[in-house]
Amino acid sequence: MYAFAARGDCAAMDEPFYAAYLAATGLDHPMREAVLASQSTDPEAVARLCAADAGAPLIYQKHMVLHLLPHFPRDWMRECAHVLLIRHPARVVASYARKREAPTAADLGFLQGERLWEEIAGLTGSPPPVLSAESVRADPRAALSRLCAALDLPFTDRMLSWPAGPKPFDGAWAPHWYGAVHRSTGFEPPEGEPPALEGEYARLAAEGMAAYERLLARAL
Repeated sequence: MYAFAARGDCAAMDEPFYAAYLAATGLDHPMREAVLASQSTDPEAVARLCAADAGAPLIYQKHMVLHLLPHFPRDWMRECAHVLLIRHPARVVASYARKREAPTAADLGFLQGERLWEEIAGLTGSPPPVLSAESVRADPRAALSRLCAALDLPFTDRMLSWPAGPKPFDGAWAPHWYGAVHRSTGFEPPEGEPPALEGEYARLAAEGMAAYERLLARAL
């Protein structure tokens, strides 16, 4: 999201369905009340917002696959270009657990991601590109150049850096979740081997591996 917002021709929208997701599921997430107060909880209204003119040549919408509940509107997706950003399940579990205890498979989105990829391919008539987070950190310029080519956009070096600190388009949940990205001014170096997990965390990561590997096989 920060990379696209840094382009100069792109507005950004941060997880617009988050409040609607919390309202529909009743889940107790960090900063729940602040999130609910900051966004519409009506998925139809959010869908209209996603389809609206953003006042910029481009708009980057960051969505979490788990927020796009099956009964939420989908028609707005037909007019968008999509990309699925994936990350090794062990990294996802370890990162999430540092911010919210006792995650479940539904919290992590592994299976929802593969289903959404299939759904988008059906809606748009074209399979969406897949980008691995590991490839971006290994070589940001090359990975983002491939992504821009897949989206028929020109790549610009402006995507490789941004000023540190909060951004005006950050969601209300940013104080809890975005500490590392607020300290960043660009992409971090590669992470090395995935973390070794134990117990329930290891089981959750293993549960997501098959779907992850199928999507990884399609990655740019």
